[in-house]
Amino acid sequence: MTKSEKLQIKVHGGREVSALLLSAAKPRQMLVLAHGAGAGMSHPFMENLATELAAVSIASLRYQFPYMEEKRRMPDAPGLLTATVAAAVRTAGEVAPTLPLLAGGKSMGGRMTSQAAAQGQLEAVKGLLFFGFPLHPPGTPGTKRAEHLAKVKMAMLFLQGARDPFADLTLLRPVCAQLGARATVHIVETADHSFHVPKSSKRDDAEVLRELAETTASWAEKLS
Repeated sequence: MTKSEKLQIKVHGGREVSALLLSAAKPRQMLVLAHGAGAGMSHPFMENLATELAAVSIASLRYQFPYMEEKRRMPDAPGLLTATVAAAVRTAGEVAPTLPLLAGGKSMGGRMTSQAAAQGQLEAVKGLLFFGFPLHPPGTPGTKRAEHLAKVKMAMLFLQGARDPFADLTLLRPVCAQLGARATVHIVETADHSFHVPKSSKRDDAEVLRELAETTASWAEKLS
């Protein structure tokens, strides 16, 4: 497996954030992959997901949000988060100009990516991926966080754990149905928000990561 290449991404206001580019033997797409609220681009989930994606011919560019780069706990304001997403997508287009671009992320990273798309900042992107879309806080069901998705014009893939407390499937499924053919939902049985599965499932987390990568590759190949 090719080693990750370290890059720097310039964000507005003179900030720079770190990024990790992982190619594949014969890459077919490039995924710009954002981390979740509580862990950065080098979290084992992010690293292992990138490795599995490379195995199915999807290169990836993982990157830090400014607050994570600066070792702060509180996420940045939405405007800075979406600007960082847009900057990462521009960088991916520069380093892999011949590859179709995908963008998304884990939890908050995916939601910020979709907000950037809804604002018209990701015109070069062919499709969005959500590895656990955080539809609502645990114990507080609602769909307000999904309202902006109506403004997203490209295809979207929702990869969700069946036991995810951040996304009641009885709420998420109707949201996706309203998006029509743009939205595809893939449910990972017994998985939680972190895509962990219990021992009783007779699966392990590595198998789940492989499922996420293979589902992503199959969906990406169908994009026009």
